[in-house]
Amino acid sequence: MTKNKKTDFDVCTSARSTILINNESVSLSPVMSEKYLGQTVKVNVKQGDVIDVYKIVSNLTSENHEKQVLIERSKQVIDQASAKGFEQLLKEHSDAWAVKWQESDIVIAGDVAAQQAIRFNIFQLNQTYTGKDARLNIGPKGFTGEKYGGSTYWDTEAYCIPFYLSTAPQEVAKNLLVYRYKHLQKAIENASKLGFKDGAALYPMVTMNGEECHNEWEITFEEIHRNGAIAFAIFNYVRYTGDESYLSEYGLEVLIGIARFWKQRVNWSTEKNKYVMLGVTGPNEYENNVNNNWYTNTLAAWCLKYTVEVAEIVKEKYPEQYQNVILNANLNAELEFADWTKIVTNMYYPYDENTGVFLQQDGFMDKEQILVKDLAAEERPLNQKWSWDRILRSGFIKQADVLQGMYFFEDDYELETLRKNFDFYESRTVHESSLSPCVHSILAAKLNDEQRAYEFYLRTARLDLDDYNNDTEDGLHITSMAGTWMSIVEGFAGMRVRNNQLKFSPFLPKQWDSFSFTIGFRGVQLKIKITIRQIIITNNSGQTLEVLIFNELYSIPKGEKVISYNGTVV
Repeated sequence: MTKNKKTDFDVCTSARSTILINNESVSLSPVMSEKYLGQTVKVNVKQGDVIDVYKIVSNLTSENHEKQVLIERSKQVIDQASAKGFEQLLKEHSDAWAVKWQESDIVIAGDVAAQQAIRFNIFQLNQTYTGKDARLNIGPKGFTGEKYGGSTYWDTEAYCIPFYLSTAPQEVAKNLLVYRYKHLQKAIENASKLGFKDGAALYPMVTMNGEECHNEWEITFEEIHRNGAIAFAIFNYVRYTGDESYLSEYGLEVLIGIARFWKQRVNWSTEKNKYVMLGVTGPNEYENNVNNNWYTNTLAAWCLKYTVEVAEIVKEKYPEQYQNVILNANLNAELEFADWTKIVTNMYYPYDENTGVFLQQDGFMDKEQILVKDLAAEERPLNQKWSWDRILRSGFIKQADVLQGMYFFEDDYELETLRKNFDFYESRTVHESSLSPCVHSILAAKLNDEQRAYEFYLRTARLDLDDYNNDTEDGLHITSMAGTWMSIVEGFAGMRVRNNQLKFSPFLPKQWDSFSFTIGFRGVQLKIKITIRQIIITNNSGQTLEVLIFNELYSIPKGEKVISYNGTVV
């Protein structure tokens, strides 16, 4: 029995070892020391002898069992597993993984290294989170390393939700969101410690149990965009699944707490005649304590608008639950909705007239505008070669910031606007976060920039297998692995949900002969195969639903190859 120091629960580990020589059991001797328990065995063998070693282990915790029965229950689990025997245990294990691969596999023809990489990433994602327990979430390193201590970050909502939405039963992604609902009161407490009132909720940057575990002020107090990522994940879940009942049961209360936070976090600027947000840190952590981070302002206004929209949906479709939410949240709907709408209408967004781009924050153009291509190789990575104050004064960007917002809300911007911002910010981005390349890959694909889409994909696909950042010893980049999946499915395949339908706008990387993947969508499992000449969509029974033959040999203008899963050509 051991006790977890950080979260104070007990863990009971039991093991049973069996060693056979030519099918005859061999006795083992126990070894006890201050730091470990073990067993030893000495055997005499000769040429031709066969040694079989079996070890069955169980791990149970007081999170799921009463402490006083842990040892006895652990013995029972060992007995049950031993009774099944190795071959049966192996079969059950293989069968379970076969189902997971059927749901989530991506097959790439013509590029062995790419195939190995994406399957390695998918394996790690499925091994990290099963979705059976809404008390659990995803650590950035999964179970592969101790860095970050297994804590939950905003990475889950921004990067992992899309993978589990598409490749697992609906309850899996739902449980990730229920996890946040269960921590709503802790989020309200977190906000109250910073002076926010009346049910305003600030979800933690880093957490185990809903309480903030981060201790760097510029992150803990200022990287508040994590609130918006949670709200967007709710939107993403409902958009994908159509499960509006989630909003009445859980989602609306969370959104109200988040909206109240944003309402109190902005202030009115007489000079600008707009609402502004001061002293924040955006996704680009190479900028701290800035005013009016475009992404954060955009996300805050969207959250306020979306909360009002969700309230109207719940009020209309689930009137009884709506009244319960109003009561539980002590919501003055008429007054608070009016306040939120006023902020949405009058939010300030930094913009540069000369370049035609949204400014990452106020004063960004005051920085020396040096491009990454002009940065000497020996100067990189900046976080290892430069002092922190030099990084903060530079115009170099750690990861997608403005572009993170344009990825979330792509439908709000014309392609030319997206292109201007993409070209401007990507040329200043050093991609020193594992989360950066996938967003750039997806946006490049949307812009029909297939070469850059593939180049950014390569930065994530083999990040850990080839240890590109020389940091794999700290653990794998689980959330980046989800981004690799997104790069293929949302990037190369161009999958989107539009008007309650899946739609695809794909291209085939020149390095591949074809690629295919399986998607679960609203009770239907679809297999999508993209070749140099066509898109083939089949259902789980192998029935072909759609074949679209391209008009040219390779590249088609994006608008001419968008189709919906039910066969409607758009």
